[in-house]
Amino acid sequence: MFAINSYFSLGYLLLFLPVSVGLYAILPQKLRRWVLLSSSCLFFWAISGKLIAYLVFSVFSIHHIGVWLSSIQQGCDRLLETAPKEERKAIKAQYLKQQRGVVAFGVIIHIGILLVLKYTPFFAENINTLFGALHIPVTFEIPSFVLPIGISFYTLQAVSYIFDVYRRKIQADRNLIRLALYMSFFPQIMEGPICRYSDTAEQLWEAPRIRYENFMFGSQRILFGMMKKMVVADRLNLLIKTVFSDYPNYDGFVIAVSAVCYTIQLYMDFSGTMDIVIGTGQIFGIKMPENFERPFFSKSISEFWKRWHITLGTWFKDYIFYPLSMSKPLKKLTSHARKRLGNHFGPLISGAIALFCVWICNGLWHGAGWNYIFFGLYHFTWILLGNIADPLFIWITKKLHINRNNFFYRCMQMIRTSILVCIGELFFRANGLRAGLTMFQKIFTDFSLQTVYDRSIFTFGIDRYDCLIVLVALSIVFIISVLQEHHIQVRKQISKQNMVVRFAAYYALILLIVVFGAYGKGYIPVDPIYAGF
Repeated sequence: MFAINSYFSLGYLLLFLPVSVGLYAILPQKLRRWVLLSSSCLFFWAISGKLIAYLVFSVFSIHHIGVWLSSIQQGCDRLLETAPKEERKAIKAQYLKQQRGVVAFGVIIHIGILLVLKYTPFFAENINTLFGALHIPVTFEIPSFVLPIGISFYTLQAVSYIFDVYRRKIQADRNLIRLALYMSFFPQIMEGPICRYSDTAEQLWEAPRIRYENFMFGSQRILFGMMKKMVVADRLNLLIKTVFSDYPNYDGFVIAVSAVCYTIQLYMDFSGTMDIVIGTGQIFGIKMPENFERPFFSKSISEFWKRWHITLGTWFKDYIFYPLSMSKPLKKLTSHARKRLGNHFGPLISGAIALFCVWICNGLWHGAGWNYIFFGLYHFTWILLGNIADPLFIWITKKLHINRNNFFYRCMQMIRTSILVCIGELFFRANGLRAGLTMFQKIFTDFSLQTVYDRSIFTFGIDRYDCLIVLVALSIVFIISVLQEHHIQVRKQISKQNMVVRFAAYYALILLIVVFGAYGKGYIPVDPIYAGF
């Protein structure tokens, strides 16, 4: 009953989190650090058991690699202090080569473990398919690995730490415990956000006291996240699971509705989890980076990905896109292309190469499957087309005297972007690329409103009552999102009201979760979606 298997389990909400907060509140600062570390290890162990060894290895390895890089940098600095001016360039190059070797070693270890555990079955299966097509009599056994929770997330944190030490953005941390706390902090270990060392390490080590305001704001955000997940995302799950697992028996309209519902489910599930994660951090006084900024108000696919899973996007930008686009070969290519194609189209060539690498990695990061690779290339294509066509759209709107800041024009952009996102999520959720392509085709070749006329659409997993509940909850989220988009901080506005109004709002939210949340007898709990990535 009180198993700790996600942030939404009773074991986490009613036992693990209250005990952790209680111990943290009553103990002095030095012991509060140990409460956070012990709670983090216990949480990881409760879900992944002995697979915690992977996390322990990652902590020890980046600690050693960071100290190693630091010693090389200090040696270089000492030598440069006394070296003649004409020798300094050669000394820098020599030590830089050493550092790059250490960084490559650290990255290969961490990315290698991730590749082996997460992608070996996918690669082996496709090699077998290729060999079969070529009539090569070799078959590789398809291995199966059990993944520890959060490996895709903490691996990126480990790599970012190594690169940031190499770039001297941060000092290598010789305190193993502080580094372990940064890597394992339990609210973020399962689904992020992907934090940099400079984001949270010092905050966690300072272990600030619990303040009343932080406790209340954090608790409110946890409740809001629970409402998103339990009232909306989990209630939509049965419809989505039913249609996607048996799509040949449904027409294009039902498939289109399911794609929209899955997009809503994914957003409510992931952003709801982030609300719980960031709210939990706020209770402890830890400010974590936001992972969502109302992405469905975006006017383009490019803007959408600046608002959705923000920490993943900025990680790819800082550690893949910029290093590639600023590399010597691509800088040289940009210089040549700029002379021939102009200042707009010239840089787009090298930018497109770097962007392509980012989106291949983005697709594969989410999962080992051709549908995930297609998902990445789909968004790459739309972002690239948007970059190419932007001057044309500006010219057309000027010629037609269309105000690009007009409310209706912006609404049309948002609707267009949302439709493109829903199509992408159809392939993302489909059981393989072929299934995704078939489902997408059926939207256009087998579109029918018969299920609306005969009301059978309410028999595919959710009924009219469920639809009403989802619409009410979505309306609440939409209104709050509009207010936030206009820089109105809802929680602060509520905190300014008198006690009756404040607690009426709190109890209304609790009542909404208790009465209308998808749980109880006959209900199959739905694991947080991004925990599987």
